[in-house]
Amino acid sequence: MGVGSNWRGTYTLFKKEVLRFWRVAFQTIASPVLTALLYLLIFSHVLAAHVKVYDDVVYTAFLIPGLIMMSLLQNAFANSSSSLIQSKVMGNIVFILLTPLSPVQFYIALLGAAVLRGLFVGLAIYFVAIWFVDLPIVHWGWILTFALLGSALLGTFGVIAGIWADKFDQMAAFQNFVIMPLTFLSGVFYSIHSLPEFWQMVSHFNPFFYMIDGFRYGFFGKGDVSPWFSLAVVSGFLFVLASACLKMLKSGYKLRT
Repeated sequence: MGVGSNWRGTYTLFKKEVLRFWRVAFQTIASPVLTALLYLLIFSHVLAAHVKVYDDVVYTAFLIPGLIMMSLLQNAFANSSSSLIQSKVMGNIVFILLTPLSPVQFYIALLGAAVLRGLFVGLAIYFVAIWFVDLPIVHWGWILTFALLGSALLGTFGVIAGIWADKFDQMAAFQNFVIMPLTFLSGVFYSIHSLPEFWQMVSHFNPFFYMIDGFRYGFFGKGDVSPWFSLAVVSGFLFVLASACLKMLKSGYKLRT
């Protein structure tokens, strides 16, 4: 079979993954949007009068980019990880492995769908939120860069988690004890400069912090660290995770056994 046929197969798998989440869009798109809006309503009501991060940015506006990025990351992870664990548990992963797709093509298909779902959720939250809050945009380039890198990084993380997990409760534990804490402790609801010095130092070891801070910089032109440094950190993590993921796919780890 030619190279062109293989890439048609990559597109077919990508399309299958997109249709998988699009057919239940009420659960995969609408539900995360509603959750983010509830966070926005509750935290803005409770903390808006008590928290001031930047002199010229109201807390509600500060909160929205963090919520967008948090939802984008979580849904990119959920898409690729749930696809693999479902296929493994149901036993139909064998039909995908029998195709002539290379590990790179298999990875690209899963990653593309994860990125697309993350971007859909992020855009939906943005368009709903701007009805309630005047949200400035200073650098479109940084917003797009960190949205793509962040969703790609978590989509890759999801592929790794889906390969590693053997059952749904292992995947749930991974999401609840790794992804969720790292996301919530990354500056979604606060600036790390409001934390004690020790916790500021700890936050700098959290890659999620750099994704959210760089993304927020695109809106306000302000951040806790340089966006170029955040870009280097996020790109580095993506390279490492992508390399590990491709190695796992090439070896067939927990896929062919």
